[in-house]
Amino acid sequence: MKWMGLNELREKYLSFFEKKGHLRLKSFPLVPQGDNSLLLINSGMAPMKKWFLGQETPPKNRVTTCQKCIRTPDIENVGKTARHGTFFEMLGNFSFGDYFKEEATEWAWEFVTKELELPIDRIWVSIYEDDDEAFEIWTKHRGVNPDHIVRFGKEDNFWEIGSGPCGPCSELYFDRGVEKGCGKPDCKVGCECDRFVEFWNLVFSQFNSDGEGNYEPMEHPNIDTGMGLERLACIMQEVDNLFEVDTVQNIMKHISQIAGVTYKENPQTDVSLRVITDHIRSTTFMIADGVIPSNEGRGYVLRRLLRRAARNGKMIGIQKPFLYQVVDTVIKENQPAYPELLENADYIKKIVKAEEENFASTINKGLNLLYDMIDNIDSSMEQRMLSGDQAFKLYDTYGFPLDLIKEVIEEQNIAIDEERFMELMNAQKEAARKNATANDVAWDENELVFTDDATEFLGYSMYECDATLKHIVVDGKEVETASEGQQVTLVFDVTPFYAESGGQVGDRGVFVYGDNIVNVTDCKKAKSGHFLHSGVVMAGSISHGMNGHLAIDEKRRQAIARNHTAAHLLQKALRDVLGSHVHQAGQLVDDQRVRFDFNHFEPMTPQEIADVEAAVNEQILNALDVNVQEMKIEEAKQLGAMALFGEKYGDVVRVVDASGYSIEFCGGTHVDNTSKLGLFKIISESSAAAGIRRIEATTGTGVLNMIHENHLMIATTCSVLKLTNPHELPSRCKNLMDELKEKDHKIDEMTQKLASYRFEEVLDSALEVNGIQVISASFNGLNTQSLRALGDRVKERTNVVAVFASIAEGKGTMLAVCGKEAVERGAHAGNIVREVSALAGGKGGGRPDSAMAGVNEIFKIDEALAQLPSVVQKFVK
Repeated sequence: MKWMGLNELREKYLSFFEKKGHLRLKSFPLVPQGDNSLLLINSGMAPMKKWFLGQETPPKNRVTTCQKCIRTPDIENVGKTARHGTFFEMLGNFSFGDYFKEEATEWAWEFVTKELELPIDRIWVSIYEDDDEAFEIWTKHRGVNPDHIVRFGKEDNFWEIGSGPCGPCSELYFDRGVEKGCGKPDCKVGCECDRFVEFWNLVFSQFNSDGEGNYEPMEHPNIDTGMGLERLACIMQEVDNLFEVDTVQNIMKHISQIAGVTYKENPQTDVSLRVITDHIRSTTFMIADGVIPSNEGRGYVLRRLLRRAARNGKMIGIQKPFLYQVVDTVIKENQPAYPELLENADYIKKIVKAEEENFASTINKGLNLLYDMIDNIDSSMEQRMLSGDQAFKLYDTYGFPLDLIKEVIEEQNIAIDEERFMELMNAQKEAARKNATANDVAWDENELVFTDDATEFLGYSMYECDATLKHIVVDGKEVETASEGQQVTLVFDVTPFYAESGGQVGDRGVFVYGDNIVNVTDCKKAKSGHFLHSGVVMAGSISHGMNGHLAIDEKRRQAIARNHTAAHLLQKALRDVLGSHVHQAGQLVDDQRVRFDFNHFEPMTPQEIADVEAAVNEQILNALDVNVQEMKIEEAKQLGAMALFGEKYGDVVRVVDASGYSIEFCGGTHVDNTSKLGLFKIISESSAAAGIRRIEATTGTGVLNMIHENHLMIATTCSVLKLTNPHELPSRCKNLMDELKEKDHKIDEMTQKLASYRFEEVLDSALEVNGIQVISASFNGLNTQSLRALGDRVKERTNVVAVFASIAEGKGTMLAVCGKEAVERGAHAGNIVREVSALAGGKGGGRPDSAMAGVNEIFKIDEALAQLPSVVQKFVK
């Protein structure tokens, strides 16, 4: 049996099926396109569901792919065993109503016996128990020994998920030898041991299921096969698991080199090496496909994998960020099939490194708090338990993932109240959902259904037109007439009004019939295709069937068009300056400005902002023609038109082309030449969400207004500072800030001196509780740093417990410190400050020797400090 590398196997398979008339397609992105049923692509056929279901026509009836996949249900087991992994590649050949069992089995057998030269006597075939046709084909047409064919029931060899296409399947197994078996006399295909490895599944989709046990033969049956590339490589390289396959092993070797450890020398170290190796493969591919670390959805999957890998790095002695270095090896091993990895290498490494650095800070803070929580769990309990409230605090405040909390506490045989945690998590999500929809007054299509023809939109070429009023809606009900002062929603047969869509706001304008006037304030589009014009009857009355005149606010529309075209130029400029990873993540275009959200992992530098702004203005000065046309989607893709990531498009799309500089799918309104934008100015760059940046910008008169406002602000500031030359403003402001800092410094010094004078008095007034000195005092204007300095001085007395409070800038802070002897006798600063601060409406906690708390009701501080002796008495025995 010839040794073959993973990359060689991939190419051999795809080339083989190309020769059999299959169209080779690139791997689809890990992020499902137009399919909300999956978080991430988890099988070879998943991206092709639309073709199997007949929803869309495939590019060819025979297709072959090597699909990158991610599965995370067993993430906790990754590393603990050599079998589990989250990332894998699935080889597949597919027939959409073309060939069936005869050809599928013929080519599968030819590939494994001729191309791979696997020994025939070590290949086994499983079939569905009732599939006599498959048995006949395998034995008589393929020449498989009947003794090497096993029949399994529906659970193992019949592929079916609910209603839809389904059918029996045949699986190919490889016998790795008796020495890999369990030693039982009945060891055979299907045994859980490592002897017989299933490596290729051929699904014969020949029935349509109604989901209730009824099956109708399909007129054009399909073939769906899947073969794990890593599993095949294990067979060809005669290794025990995926972590020993050439490309994967090279990644592990890099990690081992950084850590200074060797695989298979320490079982616990091996677990961490497997975790890191698997997770860095997954995360590299996910980031390349546009996934950004976040606390939700696929972004959370990515963050969870990265943080789990980073923590395992610490467990084998790697204290600094290192995963970003391993990305280079992942790319090197996989770039033959995935050149996009190399193209996005810098971007991938930056995101990985940024997440590692963020996690380093998070894990240190979170772990300290978690260990404090663990220290305070009652050791006398039969089952030590971390409360759901504590776990949620770690997650909500410190971004500490639940799975990481579980891993830490499991090491100390502590359980977690996960039910309570999820209760708090769901409550938070529900509150966020309510906040998001509290002010949502959008049209509810379920209230009224229009059954006549949809509205015809004329607004791409016309600003006004005659129109017939077909529907009048008042307070959610359709009426025949409406009079002056009433809020209405109107539907016409035709309209020049653009309905809010694609981030562009709806038009405003008027509907006029003689002396009857409706002021239209917004326009939206129902799913039925009817345009909903919202407004107020300003004069006279309106009635059903009225033929009037619709006119939009032309000046406002032109401003919106300028800003929308600017959004297209902006996206192109961002990709040129920041990298090809940039994609639109949301936008809002109105007459005042454009708000553009895009995926990027860090704040833009001032130079990057300046470069992007200059690039857009250069294209404005170049006076590029902006052409808009409708075309078939495949033609648009060949032009290089950018689509909104994850958006579902029809067969015909509208393409906006700024003379080749920017080409995008878009249904919005635009200027016909970039010169009409006048000028482009970025107003701000900020964070919109985790991994999402936001730029707000304006064009044309918006820039002129901004210049005027800035000039007025500068003039007013100069007047206040009594300056005649605006150029002196920066230096004058700097001098003022320096003066204020110096005064603040002097005030702090004086406050600390006063506190030190009083400190001696405080020590003399110490009380004794069970042989421990108890001290309390309140100071005004003392900052946190100075408060801690006082605490450190007190701790030098080993048998002391002290709580100091300070009120500064209207905020109250408490510090509790316990000397070494006091701690040994049961005192715990975190618990003490928690109880004392609670008496003043505060909360906090921390280590046994030092802890802090915030105080809300500062007027109760003295009253709370007076209770310190009784609180200490609870702890010190």
